Amino acid sequence: MQGVTVVSHPLVQHKLTLIRDKKRSTKSFRELCNEIGVLLCYEVTRDLPLADVEIETPLKRMTSPKIAGKKLVFAPIMRAGITFVEGMLDLVPTARVAHIGLYRDPATFVAVEYFFKAPSDLAERLVIVVSPVLATANTAVAAIDRVKERGGKDIRFVCLIAAPEGIERLRGLHPDVPIWTAAIDECLDERAYIIPGLGDAGDRAFGTR
Repeated sequence: MQGVTVVSHPLVQHKLTLIRDKKRSTKSFRELCNEIGVLLCYEVTRDLPLADVEIETPLKRMTSPKIAGKKLVFAPIMRAGITFVEGMLDLVPTARVAHIGLYRDPATFVAVEYFFKAPSDLAERLVIVVSPVLATANTAVAAIDRVKERGGKDIRFVCLIAAPEGIERLRGLHPDVPIWTAAIDECLDERAYIIPGLGDAGDRAFGTR
């Protein structure tokens, strides 16, 4: 699909299999989210621009590449997005974090916002919106809408698994936002859960069911 990158790295696929298993403990689920967050962050930042700078090693001066351009903002969709961002921050500890509180109404599937807090200079930064799943795309679309309202222009979306319906909707409404995911699953069921999926990521991460 245009604008969609499926991360097929063996470590990502292995950990995805582990995290799908319904027998996985809450502790193990959170740890795997953290680990996959690191790996997905590596992929979504693969094309960051570099600029040569002069440094001095213990032996001599040299020219070496360093990340240039926009600084990063990670924007997790709470709750479960937080578990992925923890891993991403291990890789990019200088990144700033925007918190987006959204939940999906169980009856209508409409995204309901309850919290939004972001750096004031989103227009000057690369914003990576993070969510474990892309199902109906209602929360993803709402999150990206809010980021754009606050001035965000360079935005990427990262998730662990996605449904074809969610990809189509997100790309249709925000064609300028590329998507990174570890898997595209079969479809949505009548409750708008991804099949085969991994269940409710928030409940599994925090033991709330």
